[in-house]
Amino acid sequence: MSDASNVPVPHMTPEQFRQHGHEVVDWIADYWSRIGQFPVRSQVAPGDVRAALPERAPEEGEPLSAVLADLDRVVVPGLTHWQHPGFFGYFPANTSGPSVLGDLVSAGLGVQGMSWVTSPAATELEQHVMDWFADLLGLPASFRSTGSGGGVVQDSSSGANLVALLAALHRSSTGATVRHGVEPDRATVYVSSETHSSMEKAVRVAGLGSDAVRIVEVDGDLAMRPAALAARLERDVARGFRPVLVCATVGTTSTTAVDPLAELGPICQKYGVWLHVDAAYAGVSGIVPELRELQAGVEWADSYTTDAHKWLLTGFDATLFWVADRAALTGALAILPEYLRNAATDAGAVVDFRDWQVPLGRRFRALKLWFVLRWYGAEGLRAHIRSHVAMAQELARWADADERFDVVAPHPLSLVCLRPRWADGVEADVATMTLLERLNDGGEVFLTHTNVGGTPVLRVAVGSPATTPAHVERLWALLRENHDFLAEDFAAAAAERARAQQPTEQPAGDEPAAATANG
Repeated sequence: MSDASNVPVPHMTPEQFRQHGHEVVDWIADYWSRIGQFPVRSQVAPGDVRAALPERAPEEGEPLSAVLADLDRVVVPGLTHWQHPGFFGYFPANTSGPSVLGDLVSAGLGVQGMSWVTSPAATELEQHVMDWFADLLGLPASFRSTGSGGGVVQDSSSGANLVALLAALHRSSTGATVRHGVEPDRATVYVSSETHSSMEKAVRVAGLGSDAVRIVEVDGDLAMRPAALAARLERDVARGFRPVLVCATVGTTSTTAVDPLAELGPICQKYGVWLHVDAAYAGVSGIVPELRELQAGVEWADSYTTDAHKWLLTGFDATLFWVADRAALTGALAILPEYLRNAATDAGAVVDFRDWQVPLGRRFRALKLWFVLRWYGAEGLRAHIRSHVAMAQELARWADADERFDVVAPHPLSLVCLRPRWADGVEADVATMTLLERLNDGGEVFLTHTNVGGTPVLRVAVGSPATTPAHVERLWALLRENHDFLAEDFAAAAAERARAQQPTEQPAGDEPAAATANG
C-alpha cells in the first residue's frame, strides 16, 4: 500500500513562476490594450458564470494555460470593465501598472504586517508614505506620525468610518463600565441626508442602533447646514443625550456636495464632538493646489479618510485614514494577548498597526502606494486629477448650453449630474431611467443614477485612466442622440394616450343608445 504522505506536493518552482508570471503579465497587458473593445457592462444573465464552471472542484492540478483560457471564456464575459474608457458610473476604481506591480511584490513577499516586529519595513514604509500624502494633501500637522496622531492604510472608507466612530466613542467615555465607555442608548451620531450609508452601518456595527443617527438638514447645494447641526446638538444635549461624532463629507456620493468644514468645526469643538471627515472620493483632489480650497477647515477634523483606490491610480484596497489623536484610536482598538508581546512593543518604541484597525492581520498595502508615488511623482498625479476635472467641466458647459439637459448640482470635480428635459405629458422619471438603460445597453458607455430632489438624474463620473476627451465627446453625442430618439417616441405615445382619452363624438341626429333603449 502506497503512503500518501510520500507524494510530493506540486508547488510552483521559482523558474515555473518566472515563466508563468510573464504569461500572466502579458495577459493583463493584452487585456488593457483591448479593453475598449468590450461592452462596458457585462452582458451575462444571472447564473451564467456559474453554469460555465464544472460542478466539482478539480481533483488533479491543471496547467496555467487552461486557467488562462477559462479566464477569457468564463470570467471576462462576466465582468463590468471598470478600467474601460467608457466607464462613467459610480466613482472610478483606478488601477495602474505601478499599482499592480506593487501589489504583485506585496503578494510575493507574503508578509504579515500586523505588528512592527512581524516586518519592520511594512510598518515604517507605511508611516512614511502616509506622512508624504498628508503633506501632499495639505492636511494638518497633527495627522503626521511626528505629531499626536498619524496615518494608516485601511481597507475601505467604510472601515475607516467605523474605526473613527469607535475612537470617538472611546474619547467620549464617562468612566462608566459600559460598552465603549458610553451608554449606547444615549449616544448620538450626526449625518446629513447626503452622507454615505456606511456611516449608519458603522453605527449599527458599533452597537448603537439606527435610532442613534440624527439627520441634519442640507442647503440648496446639498451641503450640511451648520445652524441646523448646532440646533440639533443643543436639543440633544438638553434632553440628556451624549453627542459622539459628526460625519462631514467632502464630495458626497450622489453629487459631490461639500459640507462646510470651517463652519462645522467650531460647532463640534463647542460641544466636544468628534469631527470625522469622509472625503472618500474627493479627498485626493487636495493634491492639486487649486482644488484644495474645497477642504478649507480640515484643520478642525479629528479624523479624515480618502480613497487612493478611487481616483489616484492605486488598485483596491487603499484607503488613506488619518487621526489627530492616536491615543483615542488605539485606546478603542488595542488588545495585547501574550502571544503578541515583544520587546519593541513593550518598550513603546514602535507603532503596531493592528491597533489601528478592526482585523488583526494586514497586508503590505503601502507597497503599491509607494510604487505609484515613485512612478508618477506628485506632478504626474496632479496631471491625472486635472485632466479628469477638465473633461467633466467641458461636459457641464455643453449641457448648460443645451436645452435638452439641466446640470442639477455644483460640479467642482469630475462628476456631473444631468437631468434630461422632456416634453409636457411625458412621464419624466420613466423617460430618464429608460434613457439610462438604453445608454448602458448600447455597450459603449456605462452610467449610474441618483435622486436629487426626489427626481432621478444621470451621474457622469469621469475617472478611468484610459478616458480621453474623445470618449467624453462620444458620451455627449450618445446622450443627445438617445434623448432625441426617446423624446420623439415618448411624445408620440403621450399623444396617442391623449387621443384615446377623448370622448367619442355621436353622429348628428342620432339618439344616445341609453335614450333609445328607454324611449
